[in-house]
Amino acid sequence: MMSNWLRHLASWKKHWAIIKRMKQLKPFFLIVFVLLFSAALQAQTPNKTRILFLLDASGSMYAQMDKGQNRWDVAKRMLSGIVDSLSQYQNVEVALRVYGHQSSIGEQNCKDTKLEVPFKKGNHSDMKKRLYQIAPRGTTLIAYSLTQAAYDFPDRTSRNIIILITDGLEECKGDPCAVSEALQKNGVALKPFIIGLGASEEFGKAFECVGRYYDASTEAQFAKALNVVVSQALNSTTVQVNLLDIYYKPSETNVNMTFYDAHSGKMMYNFMHTINDRGYPDTVAVDPSLTYNIVVHTTPEVTREGVEFNPGKHNIVGIDAPQGYLKLSCLGITNYPKLQGIMRRSNDMKTLTLHDFNATRKYIVGKYDLEILSLPRIYMKDVIINQNSVTSISIPQPGKLTINSPNDVWGAIYQMRGNKIELVTELDLTTKQQNIIIQPGTYKIIYRPKNMNRSVYTFEKEFNIGSGYSTIVNL
Repeated sequence: MMSNWLRHLASWKKHWAIIKRMKQLKPFFLIVFVLLFSAALQAQTPNKTRILFLLDASGSMYAQMDKGQNRWDVAKRMLSGIVDSLSQYQNVEVALRVYGHQSSIGEQNCKDTKLEVPFKKGNHSDMKKRLYQIAPRGTTLIAYSLTQAAYDFPDRTSRNIIILITDGLEECKGDPCAVSEALQKNGVALKPFIIGLGASEEFGKAFECVGRYYDASTEAQFAKALNVVVSQALNSTTVQVNLLDIYYKPSETNVNMTFYDAHSGKMMYNFMHTINDRGYPDTVAVDPSLTYNIVVHTTPEVTREGVEFNPGKHNIVGIDAPQGYLKLSCLGITNYPKLQGIMRRSNDMKTLTLHDFNATRKYIVGKYDLEILSLPRIYMKDVIINQNSVTSISIPQPGKLTINSPNDVWGAIYQMRGNKIELVTELDLTTKQQNIIIQPGTYKIIYRPKNMNRSVYTFEKEFNIGSGYSTIVNL
């Protein structure tokens, strides 16, 4: 323990020296650095994170922001500070794509975008140097730039993030919303972050479909927004899912939960729900940049759609999943090799599950229809499952029917129901003796010998089946 403490002390001394060397920077840079560095010490990020800064270098970036400074000078100074901070992360790589900077001033070049600094470990100095070499010139081509950004990430195994910094809307008839949707659906990158410089309220609304939007009308707001965005991209976000019973208590557990990206449909996480030794649902870490559809694999499944999490915080999500039990059994000794029942929602023919007899399973509270695959089949409507209760259903012990036939016959077994008969099963034409496990009741065999090809040679045999008894029928 002492050796660990000494290592942490040595680490803090080293990084405090770095902080002291940054004192010449403005105070908000120091705050940004300390916040980001603290997150870096605490975060456990085994997978690589790649952050692509997509920077607007259209002519309008020369507009004044505040304090007599233009938007471009503020943007490149802020980005330089953030790039310095990110250099402390071992599992983070950065890159820079710029648009609107290669054309003549005022030119409407709708393909003017370039990856100026590709992803590479230790490229932070290159990024800062390139930022100060670029000058704004052309137009705003967000959709095309986002499309080209798809090729900037080396692979899709890392956590890929785009941070768009712009002061204008699309000017090249592209559809940034559609491109962003495609990037997310294809798993290229997570939902982008957008920082709007000197923008109006309508400006922000235009970007709602593209990604998470942050307004930055002043230098101080820009510093805050950039800090928040990068922190959200890196910091741990935790989630506690409360599976609620009918009393709204988080008592349900021991079931898998699947988190899907609501935009792409991609499966992101599977967590087997757990309640810890203190009686609280367990906490898991998730990516806060996505909107999720959470499917809880109860029977039937329950889903909560459009779930968003507050980045860098502990989130609690409640999902209604009240459950009870159903036990199916057969009285006495059964000769069924594997008797099962089909469970369906009430008045819904879709099969939910096959429930084995002499087994107890959990179901969401409600009404169900049960079809027991005995011979003949047994149908039960409106089987009620109550919270934390066991609904028990038993069927009689079957009997055994032996059919002897000296000749091959055409025929079938029917169950007598008042003045009507219902088909149970056809006779096996390939054997002289058949043994059938069948439920108690009154039945009739209707048959005709194969060697007699006239209907008048139809015969009937009525018989009863008792629970646990053998019955022999000779044809």
